[in-house]
Amino acid sequence: MSKWILMPDSFKGTMSSLEVCEAMRRALLRHVPDAEVIPIPVADGGEGSVEAFLTAMGGRRVEVPCTGPDLQPVTGFYGLLPDGRTAVVEMAAAAGLPLMEGRLCAEGATTYGVGELILAAIQNGARRIILGLGGSATNDGGCGCAAALGVRFLDSSGTAYVPVGGTLDHLDRIDLSCRSPLLEGVELVAMCDVDNPLCGPHGASAVFGPQKGADDAAVARLDRNLHHLAAVIRRDIGQDILELPGAGAAGGMGGGAVAFLGCRLQMGIETVLDTIGFDTLLPGTTAILTGEGRIDGQSLRGKVVIGIARRARAAGVPVIAVVGDVAPGAEAAYQEGVTAIVSTNRRAVPWEIARQTAREDLAAALEDLFRLYDAFHPGRDI
Repeated sequence: MSKWILMPDSFKGTMSSLEVCEAMRRALLRHVPDAEVIPIPVADGGEGSVEAFLTAMGGRRVEVPCTGPDLQPVTGFYGLLPDGRTAVVEMAAAAGLPLMEGRLCAEGATTYGVGELILAAIQNGARRIILGLGGSATNDGGCGCAAALGVRFLDSSGTAYVPVGGTLDHLDRIDLSCRSPLLEGVELVAMCDVDNPLCGPHGASAVFGPQKGADDAAVARLDRNLHHLAAVIRRDIGQDILELPGAGAAGGMGGGAVAFLGCRLQMGIETVLDTIGFDTLLPGTTAILTGEGRIDGQSLRGKVVIGIARRARAAGVPVIAVVGDVAPGAEAAYQEGVTAIVSTNRRAVPWEIARQTAREDLAAALEDLFRLYDAFHPGRDI
């Protein structure tokens, strides 16, 4: 019996990692019916991260009433893994773009509900929180989340308030003395797949603000306000998050999570690999099938395929990347441990057209891949 690990990322805009994983499983079992299959859909921190972890590891989804990004009540959720001590919180569950559909407001949205989810998970016994930073509608630097966990933000009159992106300029002082004692001894790790700084042309507001409803004038205000937040954090907390790689993730939530909660920022794939005990799965593995929508030079910066390949290379396990688009620079992946790259694109058409047949093209590419596998394993029917 051969052993296969299926570990794809999502194909952004077309298929979730769960869908890709299932397509890989079907194709594999058609050609290798006695294979031991270990499906591990990859979470990237955004919407669907909880479901991906629960699918890969088991556990249960826990629903929690909380505050939405527009301050209205919503039903959020987190995932409690089988050890009962690790919880996965995707901030999109309480502060995601879909919760503000049709009324996006980057200057007014809050992460308060994210803090409520973290608190609920800790009260339920979690001692390690995996926080997914992705898909947020917010630009508050994580202040709302911190406020839900007891951090006090005061204006120039000494009045406590919950800052949002548009009111960070009112902030005069940060008081950590009332932060929830339940946080003590809890490990917080944030899945962060971007290295954007907090401010500037590559910062949270400029890069991600427009998709949250911010026009040019709002982007400028939001950027200025986050710069002010960083200055107050440096003075009152003694941490400089302005140029911290990843601080700009999720509207500055990356920086806020570090400063207010003592969170550790980590590439999403490294978080997944550590949590599932990936290295212990490698012995005896025939091959790993991974993939993503596009592989290029940027993929070397800690993306899913490369993160998997680097660890698999040390164990001598082949890695096959099934991808939508193979772009310039992709060949560098071979030096990182990728054995082969298979494209699902079967004709030269723009992405807008290719996405319409993405599922069929993936199935066809996998069929070709396993027919080739059959050819090198005599005795199997092709």
